[in-house]
Amino acid sequence: MQTQESQSFPKATSFGATLVRSKIMGPNPLKLCEELLRDVHIPCGVRVCDLGSGTGITSALLARVYGFDTYAVDLWSDPVENRAFFDSLGISRDTIHPVKADASQGLPFEHDYFDAVVSIDSYNYYGRDPHYLGERLLPYVKQGGMLYLSIPGMVRDCHDNLPVCLLKSWTPEQLDYMHDIAWWRAMIEPTPGVEIVSMQPMLCTDEAWKDWLACDNEYAAGDRAAVEAGALEYLNTIAIVLRKL
Repeated sequence: MQTQESQSFPKATSFGATLVRSKIMGPNPLKLCEELLRDVHIPCGVRVCDLGSGTGITSALLARVYGFDTYAVDLWSDPVENRAFFDSLGISRDTIHPVKADASQGLPFEHDYFDAVVSIDSYNYYGRDPHYLGERLLPYVKQGGMLYLSIPGMVRDCHDNLPVCLLKSWTPEQLDYMHDIAWWRAMIEPTPGVEIVSMQPMLCTDEAWKDWLACDNEYAAGDRAAVEAGALEYLNTIAIVLRKL
């Protein structure tokens, strides 16, 4: 098994560090995405939904480096700004499509539209509804299609006795977006029509956090107090891989 120290990220680091720091909105999503898709064989040209794509940096990775026909779906980002960003990287407009949509309300696509869904640091905001996966996401995935989710989580749920270090940066309400693997398994297992292929903690969590805290913005600065006080002893990132039956 690879250790965290032995990992390398040739795909993620194909984007310049200055660009990455200007675009990421949390622990380095490019490295999380690369680890999530490591050893995964998805053919070039397949139709992929980047769900909760934010500023579009992960969508650029999926389209430019992996060669997927990528739909950058997000509620809060501006599709015009994302289009300009994709154009600046020289990504063909035929292979990347910014879309404004509220994932929690279902997607503006035909059913069975996507071969795969990738979601980095987003699913935990809307996927905690036990009906969400089966009713508002799976219908848009083809039979046999895959879902790859990278979710900020907890090593073990500790909401009944939150460590002081976590409260240095986040409120209990904000921390309620984070849960452990057992919680997510119990949330997803009852969903009909989907198979849990794997759930496991990701290896690059500390490195992804280090990249984020090196950013010069108020949100990264706000997270530093908790991390410096030992928050990463309690937090992890969870990789979830699902298959639609």
